[in-house]
Amino acid sequence: MSTPTKNNGTGLEDVNIPGQAFLREALTSCTDPLKAIESFQLENGVLLPSLRPMLPLLDLHGVRRLDFHTSLMEELRDKLIAHINDLGQKEPRERDKKLKELLVKSFPVVRVKSLRPVVMAILRNTQHIDDKYLRILVRDRELYADTDTEVKRQIWRDNQSLFGDEVSPLLSQYIREKEHILFDHTNLNNLFFQPTPKVRRQGEVVQKLANMIGTSVKLYDMVLQFLRTLFLRTRNVHYCTLRAELLMALHDLEVQEIISIDPCHKFTWCLDACIREKNVDIKRSRELQGFLDNIKRGQEQVLGDLSMTLCDPYAINFLATSVIKILQHLINNEGMPRDNPILILLLRMLALGLSAWVMIDSQDFKEPKLDAQVVTKFLPALMSLMVDDQCRSLHGKLPPDERESALTTIEHSGPAPEAVETYIQESSVSSILAMYYTLHTARTKDRVGVLRVLAILSGCKDDRAYEDPFLHSLIALLIPMSDEFGTEDFCTTLFDEFIFAGLTRENVTSRHMLKLLWYVHNKLPAGRLATLMKAMQPTTAHNEHIHKLYESLQERIATGIAATVIQATPAAVAATEFDSPMKNLGTPGPHYSPQ
Repeated sequence: MSTPTKNNGTGLEDVNIPGQAFLREALTSCTDPLKAIESFQLENGVLLPSLRPMLPLLDLHGVRRLDFHTSLMEELRDKLIAHINDLGQKEPRERDKKLKELLVKSFPVVRVKSLRPVVMAILRNTQHIDDKYLRILVRDRELYADTDTEVKRQIWRDNQSLFGDEVSPLLSQYIREKEHILFDHTNLNNLFFQPTPKVRRQGEVVQKLANMIGTSVKLYDMVLQFLRTLFLRTRNVHYCTLRAELLMALHDLEVQEIISIDPCHKFTWCLDACIREKNVDIKRSRELQGFLDNIKRGQEQVLGDLSMTLCDPYAINFLATSVIKILQHLINNEGMPRDNPILILLLRMLALGLSAWVMIDSQDFKEPKLDAQVVTKFLPALMSLMVDDQCRSLHGKLPPDERESALTTIEHSGPAPEAVETYIQESSVSSILAMYYTLHTARTKDRVGVLRVLAILSGCKDDRAYEDPFLHSLIALLIPMSDEFGTEDFCTTLFDEFIFAGLTRENVTSRHMLKLLWYVHNKLPAGRLATLMKAMQPTTAHNEHIHKLYESLQERIATGIAATVIQATPAAVAATEFDSPMKNLGTPGPHYSPQ
């Protein structure tokens, strides 16, 4: 798109109205410029006899002719635009013919800024605009900027690069907003997984994209292609979230032209309802399973979009949390994982979501088979870990018995079962479930339960335990357990066995750890704090925000230490005075003899 060259006229001459070119010619070729101006005013001013007598009166009140004519023009323009909008609501046959005639007559004056809204109103109400008009709008940057979204849609349909230029800033804004929630060190209340699906899709970016797409299937397909490409290029799962939120925003707007042909619509709608209600009942589980089972031959590519929907962190969070709930239910009712059809479906969906990137990258659209041993070996081992934690919790509520207490601690506080550690190294599904059980134990402030799982999380397949949504949730749950940071075993497991194993990942050091230290630094032993601060020190590769956050943390720690010293000093002095061996001795008399 380029800025147009300066035009000698404004387009008024093209519709037989004297404009700049006419006036310039009149002034340069006349003998009396004042008379030429007066003649121009008489010929082109308001010709209505009822209004002419008003002009001398307005002159007496100091109202300029320009202001009068501008006011009159604006009033007429607004009435004309209202009439055009009414015309746009009429039957297509009557509407299209009249709008086309109006467009032919008015488009030449589109560069007259005061008249442009009229032309834009005609374009906005025209269902199919001729390419010759669209090309003029695209070539002129100012005209394009003033063009309504309804008209731009017709431009974008045949200009993917221009549409991409419009969409790209919105996608970047969306990612920044998600990352701000995940990384903001002051955020302890508005956590990532708290907003409901309905609230999330009311966000500015989602609503703007839905408005830009309108009812255009072609534009919707373009946006989906942008999201697939960016997800493939960056592995950023927030693009998967946006894919689901955009579809559901169009669902809320009842854009039947799109939702009726998107093969993922009913599946996404059903999953959205489950996430909103935080539950999967028998009916919905059958619907979800039906969608997965009924993908026809030749339509396997739908699995790529379904896997993106399930790769959304909010979907992963829901599926994993639901699995943990079902396992708790099975423990309480002495059930077996393989006998629970809803559990098997959730694991199947989890496996599909976690394979999204590989599937789209390889273009091999086959649903990954769920490893049977995850159900027959890993889940029973995880359930035994959960039983240990429940026994320990229950025992803590019983009357004290030192011998029994010691036995319970020994039996139910050892390392995690070997099968759990083995399978999280081999299976992404197992890794996610172990991670979410860690969050479950942290939520109940079970320090032993947290330490048992944290000790093995560094071995999760594909470093799943160092992904931002999980670390964000874990840090938020560890901060209320700040008193535990004064104990050596807690620090050793959390920092040495888990955090330090992921130090090579920038998000661990520069984002989540700085947030954790911001709140618990005063509970840490001095030596441990110094080691952590040295490990967290940003390099030249980090951005300015990280450097400022690190410096702010240093100041916060220094201020806390100074305050502690100030508070401790009077107490130490008081203690010294109280414990002094001279305290009870009388005051000695003067060494000289009184006169």
